[in-house]
Amino acid sequence: MPEEEHLPPNEERRGSVKFEVMGVEVLGKQVKQSGNSGRIYLPPTWVGKKVKIIRLD
Repeated sequence: MPEEEHLPPNEERRGSVKFEVMGVEVLGKQVKQSGNSGRIYLPPTWVGKKVKIIRLD
């Protein structure tokens, strides 16, 4: 799935930056409410692995 598909049109992206990240696997998730913060569930095989979270919108 193309990366641009998740980003708003250029005129709505004021203040955004472009990241280039090398990795092994990518997931698209939506943050869910969890008390006073947010939560993202990841596969159990990712436990103990390094991850990077990038907010798209």
